Amino acid sequence: MTHAPVLLAEVMEALAPTPGALMVDATFGGGGYSRAMLEAGARVIAFDRDPDAIARGAALSAAFPDRFTLHQARFSEMLGFVNEPLRGAVFDLGVSSFQFDEPTRGFSFQADADLDMRMEKEGLSAADAVNRLSETALADLIYHYGEDDDSRRIARAIVQARAAKPIARTLELAKIVEDSVGGRKGARTHPATKTFQALRLLVNDELGELARGLSAAEQALAPGGRLVAVSFHSLEDRMVKQFLTARADAQGRGSRYAPDLPPNDPSRRAPSFTLERKRSTAPRDEEIAANPRARSASLRWAVRTDAPAWEAHAAPELAPKTEAEWIKL
Repeated sequence: MTHAPVLLAEVMEALAPTPGALMVDATFGGGGYSRAMLEAGARVIAFDRDPDAIARGAALSAAFPDRFTLHQARFSEMLGFVNEPLRGAVFDLGVSSFQFDEPTRGFSFQADADLDMRMEKEGLSAADAVNRLSETALADLIYHYGEDDDSRRIARAIVQARAAKPIARTLELAKIVEDSVGGRKGARTHPATKTFQALRLLVNDELGELARGLSAAEQALAPGGRLVAVSFHSLEDRMVKQFLTARADAQGRGSRYAPDLPPNDPSRRAPSFTLERKRSTAPRDEEIAANPRARSASLRWAVRTDAPAWEAHAAPELAPKTEAEWIKL
């Protein structure tokens, strides 16, 4: 199984790794970005929640024993592993190709498997969600995390199906969703795609992790350090954009409705990042042709200033935190 890191040349140009610089690969996955940074002479601390990714990193650890460290941890925990300011941090968000391609992980409905989707292989699963969440909670989840306007019909069909027997398999859920909306209706993607995305985001608290991870990187980066993020759907990309734009704009700047805040106003915040490019970067046609999974990728990056880090970034709060909350919903 091979791994093609998306937008590799563009990511490396944005990160600008140099010999001896300390960098973070927040989402190791297949190790493509880590390897490129190491080959540029940088030191790399990498993170991944998935124990399978940690096993895949053994070869890179052996090749660069003095400059590479891989931790099985969430990237939001990076401050506990970094003891000097970073020169760069890269986030490759979402599910890795390895996770999608391994049928037993339950991230995809391309093959029949247990409805799992847990990156860390522990905790509550996607099957727990579809069988325990109320119809209202399921509809809200699929609408907000899947951005699916058919969320109420899908939730109703899930609740009706599980009344007969628990929903346990990926193809079983995909068929329920497809039937509930009347088939593909000429759509380019399967009708269950958005429901699977919503469940995955919930099970792994991915948007909460992203908010905490971006804030951790903001604290860890040295002035001049680069924050680079590659996202694959609008929810992630919107969060990254909002985070960087808010911190790069000089807060207190006025509008046609209100005057500028005075320089000594206590609510005025100094920008903690500068945007070298305001628009996102998309893959070239050649890369999409070679790797179709790259088609939805979006790259954003910014450079850390010497201003203090802002308060922690907030994420949408739809995810229950305990088993009791899941059952209650």
